[in-house]
Amino acid sequence: MSVSTIAAIQTDPNGALLVEELELPDPRPDQVRVKLLSSGVCHSQLHQMHNADLARPLLLGHEGTGIVADVGSDVTHLKEGDKCIVTWVPRVPIKGRPAPQPTGALYRGEVATGPVYTWSNMVLTSGALVVPIPDEHPSDLSCIVGCAVLTGAGAVLHTAKVRPGESVAVFGVGGVGVSAIKAASILEAYPVIAVDLSDEKLEFARGFGATHTINASGNADPVAEIRDITNGGVDYAFDAIGVRETAEQILEATRGGGMGADNHGGLSVLIGIPPKEITLNPQLFMQEQRRYRGSLGATYPDTDFPMFLRWHQEGKFPLDELITRRYRLDDINQACDDLHSGQILGRAIIEYD
Repeated sequence: MSVSTIAAIQTDPNGALLVEELELPDPRPDQVRVKLLSSGVCHSQLHQMHNADLARPLLLGHEGTGIVADVGSDVTHLKEGDKCIVTWVPRVPIKGRPAPQPTGALYRGEVATGPVYTWSNMVLTSGALVVPIPDEHPSDLSCIVGCAVLTGAGAVLHTAKVRPGESVAVFGVGGVGVSAIKAASILEAYPVIAVDLSDEKLEFARGFGATHTINASGNADPVAEIRDITNGGVDYAFDAIGVRETAEQILEATRGGGMGADNHGGLSVLIGIPPKEITLNPQLFMQEQRRYRGSLGATYPDTDFPMFLRWHQEGKFPLDELITRRYRLDDINQACDDLHSGQILGRAIIEYD
């Protein structure tokens, strides 16, 4: 039997979000319906809201915690009543970029776009995007594990495979960047350098393990400062912003290698949603064997989510300190405006009744 819920829906590119009724049919065999308790507010949704190529009506949000309400017949890892995290990273990796499939959600009788969405009281989505967690974990804090934590910490853990004593620089210290810094600190990297345009955000990053900070505003040259701190460049540089300047700077901020097998330079990792074009000096690849790659949700949800939540329980990764703003669904446009204007330290969340 179909159910009605309330969701944030965008009907026009760049238009305001409408908080209105959404109809959710019964789950297909591979789907579940989840009553949401909380959701993160991620900067990538702002990109989606301004992307005219995405079909409308558009549903948004991709990190949430909730309770399983209904389970499709083919879903075996979940049952009604389970606490869970809804995420955008499949439990089993999929090669390539599959075309997003509509979930069946209807807005005013029209099929809504969004394979996963968490700016809604209830979500209908693939069971592959839902991970059970023990009831003991907090219903509010745990939602950001579904994107901010997995994206930042996963890039450090799995994409770069940072080891103790290796040096790290993170450009952009929002929720994803701070998560990368915290993971690097837990792994005993040194130094861990935070780069941003805001002194307030840089001080916030120090609370999560940044050993050095660089304010790149004005005439400051963050690449030169990183090279000075590390005597030549970091082992790993992460761009958690995705603007052209930082996407180019992370390669120059890494150390150089040289001739010979395995004489690699540093690794640059692009996490933030990138611009359409960047310019890189090919000599940095050829002459110094520096490396550059992307990181797209580099996590193993079934095993990493429990680990991240255990880190919180042990006081290693304070999710409660990473979340600095809380909103209701009715205030979603204000939350997006605050995020766009740089007013949010760490991560903001939406809380549901």
